Amino acid sequence: MNILILGATGRVGSQMVTYSLNDRHHVTVLVRTPEKIELNNENLTIIQGNVLNKEDIERAMQRIDVVVSALNTDGTTTLSESMPLIIEAMENEGINRIITIGTAGILQSRTMPNSLRYQTGESKQKSTRAAKEHHRVYDMLKQSALDWTIVCPTYLPDGERIGQYRIERNFLPEGGARISVSDTAEFAFKQIKSNIFIKSRVGIAY
Repeated sequence: MNILILGATGRVGSQMVTYSLNDRHHVTVLVRTPEKIELNNENLTIIQGNVLNKEDIERAMQRIDVVVSALNTDGTTTLSESMPLIIEAMENEGINRIITIGTAGILQSRTMPNSLRYQTGESKQKSTRAAKEHHRVYDMLKQSALDWTIVCPTYLPDGERIGQYRIERNFLPEGGARISVSDTAEFAFKQIKSNIFIKSRVGIAY
């Protein structure tokens, strides 16, 4: 399978690259700084470019089967500005499947089911800026015809892969407080071959 990974130099994205290569997929990454990719693998194609550049996105989408977006918010609007370009390029290339890494803030609130967690006191994050960015992306994906899945981790420390965690469609598992980067990447990688959570957000936590 040909997989395009955006945000490949980030914590989750870099592990997604490793999982994909270990599973013998062909991986394409679009990165601003190729030197940050320290892997040397015959199944890895590195394209230098910017997710905010339409031509770069279109170039990266050639002969791709699945798109993974592990882009960070990083105090910018890169996430919400790049998604329309990603969706358009996918539609033009006939690519249907996209898996993105979101945040638990955009899951449904248990106390106020018509609201998202970040809109209530349920989310412990002091700032809602990142959640609002992810919310914009969620809305765009909902309005698209793509087969999307948004993996929504709660507090995300580094740590070893445990391989056991709880998941729940559209909600954060009850009492979930954290999930490692490795386990988040593993679950997101599994969605590449799965149709269970099409057009769904998935909460993930220990």
